[in-house]
Amino acid sequence: MDSQGVAAIIRQMAAVIRREREYLTELDAAIGDADHGHNMAKGFEAVEDKVLSAPDPDVGKLLQQVGMTLVSTVGGASGPLYGTAFIRAGAQLAGRQQVEMADLPRLFEAAIAGIQQRGRAVRGEKTMLDALMPAHEALASAVSEGLAPGECLERAAAAAEDGVAYTRSIKATKGRASYLGERSIGHQDPGATSSALLIRAIEQTLAGR
Repeated sequence: MDSQGVAAIIRQMAAVIRREREYLTELDAAIGDADHGHNMAKGFEAVEDKVLSAPDPDVGKLLQQVGMTLVSTVGGASGPLYGTAFIRAGAQLAGRQQVEMADLPRLFEAAIAGIQQRGRAVRGEKTMLDALMPAHEALASAVSEGLAPGECLERAAAAAEDGVAYTRSIKATKGRASYLGERSIGHQDPGATSSALLIRAIEQTLAGR
C-alpha cells in the first residue's frame, strides 16, 4: 500500500469519527469532560485539510504529519496520545513509499509504546490501551499465521471491540475518570471506544466498505 492507500484509510478514520462524534462525547460526558468526540472530529478535520489534500509519498512522513496535526488541534489528553501514536508509527516507516501487512504489528507496537510513555498508563486502567493492546496481540498472531489482510484486521478490530466491552467492568485509575473511583465501573471508556473505531476503519477500508 502506498501513501494514497494510507491516506484513504485515514479519510475513513475521519469519516467514522465524524459519524460517531456525538456518541463519543456522550460516553465522555459520563466520566470525563464531555468533549472527546468533538475534539477528535476537529482533529481529523484538520488532518483532512492540512495533510490529506496532498499526501506525502513518504508513508512515514505522512503518518508523522497526521500525528503532529492531531497534537496541535485535538484538545485534552487525546491529542498528545493519538498524535504520539501516529508519530511513533511513522518513525518506523521513515523513507518508505510502501507499507506491507507484515509492517502493521510493528507499527501498532511502536504506537502503543508511545502512548504508554506519554500517558504513563498500563493495560487494565480503563484507557485506550485496553482496546489497542488486545488488538495488537490479535493482529500479530494473525499476521504470523499468514492470514489474508482482511482477516488480520478483522481479528484486530474484534479484539479491540472486546477490549472496549471490558472497560465497562473495571475502575478507572487514569485521567479525569479516575476521580469517580468505583462509580466509573459500568461506564465504557471513550478513548478505548475511539481506538476501536479507528481500527475498524482500517478493516473497513481494506475490505472496500
